[in-house]
Amino acid sequence: MAAGEAAKMSLTVADAVDYKGFPADRTKTGGWVPAALILGIEICERLSTMGIAVNLVTYLGGVMHLPSSTSANIVTDFMGTCFLLCLLGGFLADSFLGRYRTIAIFAIIQTMGTGMLAVTTKLPQLRPPPCHRRHDADCKEASGFQMGILYVALYLIALGTGGLKSSVSGFGTDQFDDKDEKEKSQMAYFFHRFFFFISMGTLAAVTVLVYIQDEIGRSVGYGICSIAMFLAIIIFFSGTPRYRYKKSSGSPIVQIFQVIAAAVRKRNLTLPYDVDMLYEDAPEPSRIHHTDQFQFLDKAAIVAEGDLHSMNMAGSGPNPWKLCSVTKVEEVKMMARLLPIWATTIIFWTTYAQMITFSVEQASTMNRSMGSFQIPAGSLTVFFVGAILITLAVYDRLIMPLWNKWKGKQGFSSLQRIAIGLILSTIGMAAAAAAEMKRLSVARSATNASSSSLPISVFLLIPQFFLVGSGEAFIYTGQLDFFITQSPKGMKTMSTGLFLTTLSLGFFVSSFLVSVVKKVTSGGGGEGWLADNINHGRLDLFYWLLAVLGLVNLVIYLICAAWYKPQKAKPAAVQMKAGGGEDKC
Repeated sequence: MAAGEAAKMSLTVADAVDYKGFPADRTKTGGWVPAALILGIEICERLSTMGIAVNLVTYLGGVMHLPSSTSANIVTDFMGTCFLLCLLGGFLADSFLGRYRTIAIFAIIQTMGTGMLAVTTKLPQLRPPPCHRRHDADCKEASGFQMGILYVALYLIALGTGGLKSSVSGFGTDQFDDKDEKEKSQMAYFFHRFFFFISMGTLAAVTVLVYIQDEIGRSVGYGICSIAMFLAIIIFFSGTPRYRYKKSSGSPIVQIFQVIAAAVRKRNLTLPYDVDMLYEDAPEPSRIHHTDQFQFLDKAAIVAEGDLHSMNMAGSGPNPWKLCSVTKVEEVKMMARLLPIWATTIIFWTTYAQMITFSVEQASTMNRSMGSFQIPAGSLTVFFVGAILITLAVYDRLIMPLWNKWKGKQGFSSLQRIAIGLILSTIGMAAAAAAEMKRLSVARSATNASSSSLPISVFLLIPQFFLVGSGEAFIYTGQLDFFITQSPKGMKTMSTGLFLTTLSLGFFVSSFLVSVVKKVTSGGGGEGWLADNINHGRLDLFYWLLAVLGLVNLVIYLICAAWYKPQKAKPAAVQMKAGGGEDKC
């Protein structure tokens, strides 16, 4: 009887249920098929978001007749909001909705947004009258009403993207049991290939989708995005009976505030000489050992006289706003240790923002002919995505095996990959500045500098796309690995959201820099570095500024990486290293 019951228990996943609320049967739920259905909705999300973002700057300038700096800021603000809203999606998933409902609701919102954008770009009443060149005096900018409708569509898409991104990777890994060795290896494979597949979605966006937008029509391209998302939702719902669902453990933000509130309340108390005197109620297997960093937070675990009285009166655990266990305090410390690394990776995404704004603007002024075929300016980012895919393949097939033979480790650590990404992006900005100096020299010597196509090949921009693209391959996988593996088990959704906010803040910093540089450099009455017509500006100096900022940030990052001390005894953390090795830079 006991043997039969044990066999029955082995067929279920301990911390997951099926769609009816019963313990999940591992033979009928989870695994690669449900994970692939979830991954499909992320691929379509990336197709939609990037298909819009990489070519939006040309629409804002060429159709809505906005200045180049204004167009760039609209794109970066849109992308920044997409990733910032990941925090909202993560909070709702952790606290109320769960990952399945969060994905379903926000996927529908994004579908509505892309559908509205398709309609917006189709109706002539929602764009200004066409003109030959947007810098002509009779060329009118889009009205406030026209831009308002466009903003509604874009920010519906941003809301949908934020909710989806916060939960898709987590719900995908929920389909594998990390306590089963076979499924744990499958989860590591899913985790390692996740970025590769979403890059394929980006590749389709910057090639096929951008070509359709430019040659057939924006409304057709955006309509395809909406239809793709609708089909992805149907496919996602079809897997409902096969998914594994894990119960929400509550918002980790509340736990963080509880620890801080308890520590502040007891700020005048003295820490005991023996850390074993601090309060601990977590089961032995899940405890996290005390560390010496951020000792102020340890005061949240000091047992005061009133705490014992309230525990006896309640007959249960202590008030978490007054007394927290050492394990809860250490979980908050683990999150605090991530913050310096988090802050020093923001500048990379500021650099990245230039690849879908000013670099596309550069491409639109250059010779893009390949025989009789004209490459759309937005499609030049294919070299960016190609660099990502090539780098991932080389790293997976060449670097990792060689590193394993030499160092005995499965590739670079997450902190090392982040450092490599920062180095490549800094070199990429220097290459971009050099290419822009050459382009400007051609523009000045051209007989008609306002011409839509200068006599210089667009392939001059390949190095900057390739360097920043290779940098993204390293830094994205490094950040995702670092923020998930170095965070407490109950805070992994929040940690993923924290990682995605670096993308958000990178785009917002780009918008801020563009506004400041434009205001400062055009103060003397001239057009400044970022002129409405980039042929009359000094975009090369803006790129040099970003290269210098990147170099300064790299030095600060290396200091933070050397300071970082990973939690050595962290049984509460899921071990699913994508690259292996210790987190030392």
